[in-house]
This record gives sequence, structure tokens and C-alpha cells, in this order.
Amino acid sequence: MLDFLQGFSFGLLLSCMPWFMLGLFNPRMALPTEVPSRWQLILRYWIVAPAIGMLAFTTSLWGGLEPSFAGWLAGLGAIPAEIFVERRWRGFVAGRQAARLAHQREQEALRMQEVLERQQRESGLRVLDIGLPPPGADDTVLALIEVKRRLLALQRPDVAIQADRLYSRYSHALEVIGAKFDPREITFERSRGLVSEVTRGAVDKLASVSSLASGVVNIDADFVRRRITQLGADGPEEELVALEKRLALVDETEHRMRELSGRVEAALTALDDAAVAVSRVDTGQSKTALAAEQALEDLRRFSEKADIYGRSA
Repeated sequence: MLDFLQGFSFGLLLSCMPWFMLGLFNPRMALPTEVPSRWQLILRYWIVAPAIGMLAFTTSLWGGLEPSFAGWLAGLGAIPAEIFVERRWRGFVAGRQAARLAHQREQEALRMQEVLERQQRESGLRVLDIGLPPPGADDTVLALIEVKRRLLALQRPDVAIQADRLYSRYSHALEVIGAKFDPREITFERSRGLVSEVTRGAVDKLASVSSLASGVVNIDADFVRRRITQLGADGPEEELVALEKRLALVDETEHRMRELSGRVEAALTALDDAAVAVSRVDTGQSKTALAAEQALEDLRRFSEKADIYGRSA
């Protein structure tokens, strides 16, 4: 055992310098850390590894100076084996952390969705149930449900709320049209068609938003920013360029999504304007209401005169 330990110490001390030189050429080949640096290289191959080799050598002197060939080979392979194991361990830990962060983001998205839906219900906004379409749902409403389902699957409840807002405006506009016009009138069908057309256009824009979101769903912008901060200005140029390009792709996609969401807001405003305009249309009901008020006033006058006539008699 002592002769193996002596051979191991000789092999380890002999391999420190080649690995240090390799690390000077490319730190990633000699260090298993995510962000290798020169001081880590010096600490590992000038202090830690030589200290372990000297400790093993001094401990093995009790058995004399008889190093074994197997121990020497083990010492030569100790550093690459340690780098391999440590790199795998760091990858495992990083994977678990990434999975935990993904789970946290998913839970946060669910909590945000619950808060948004509660706020919608409290404010009187109609909320679409992605699992149960409302009674009498037409193709437009079914398309809104499908878009909302896709956005929620992409963990974008901040955009999915626009589907509920569209559904509320769409339903309200149809109710106002149904209350103002007779279904047999041409104006009824024409106004319903225009409202459906505007809503369908907004649904198409929301579908485009979900497509853009699906393209960058696997890019963790927070991790990219942290990585760029860790590397700093002295980090590997190739990796920095790749990270910055990835971050620019996310920013560009988010900008495009905001533009499409703005167009959806314009459609919501158009639906509100349509509902207000239809509610102001005079279809003859106001004249009926005026006639009813006149009849009520005449009846009140007749009652007063009848009372005076009764007292005179």
C-alpha cells in the first residue's frame, strides 16, 4: 500500500506542470468550472495538487522508498479523472438548479394567472375557461379559447388576459346589437359580421404572439444576463458574442410581441366604440318610451279631474 502511495504521489506531482501549461493555453480544458480563470489554475496546480502529492509522499516514507508502477499510473490519471467527475457533478447540480428554477417560474406563472383571473372576476371581466367553452360559443370564441390555452402553456398569462378582454368586448358588443336590432334586419347581420371580423383579426394577432413566444420559450433570458455578468468584459469573446446575440433575439421578439399586443388593444377600442355607437342608435324605442311617459301624464291629469268632478257632485 505504501509503495502504491509513493508511486501515486510521484505521478501526481509529475502531471501538475503539464496540466498547468495546458490550462494556460485553454483554461476550459484544465478546469471543470463554468467560468475558469487564471487564479483558479494557479490555486489548483501550484498549491492544492502539489500539496496532496507531497502529503501522500511524506506519509508513504514509513515503508521506504519503493514506488510502484501502478501507483505512478494512478497518479498520472488522477487529475483527468478528477476533472471528469467534478465536471459531471457540476453539470448535475446545474441541471437540478435549472429544473428548480423552471418549476419556480411555472408556479409563479400559475400564481400570476390566478391573481389576474381573480382581478378580472372582481372587475366584472368575463373569464374564458379553457376546459369548458361557454354555452352557444361560436367559432370566434372557440378560437379565443385555443389561443388562451396556448399562451398559458407557454407561461404567458400576462398576454393570455387579452383573450378574456376580447371575449368580454365581443360578447358585450353582440348583446348590444341583439338588443338594438331585429335579427331579421340587414343591419343586424351587417353589424354582427363587422364585430366578428374585427375580433377574428385580433385573435389572429394573438395567435402570432403565441407563435413568437413559442420560438423563445427555451431561452432563459435571466440566465443569459447572469452569465454575461459572470463572464465580464474579460470573458471568452466567442461565448459573449453568442450570449449577447441570444439576448438580442429575446429582446427583439418581446418588442414584436408588444407591437402585436398594441394592435389587439386597438381592436378592443374599436369594439368599445362599436358598442357605444350601436347603443346610441335610435330605433324607435325612444319614441315609444316618450309616448308612454305622455300617456302616464295624461292619466295623472285625468285622475285629478275625476277627483274634482266627484267632489263637485
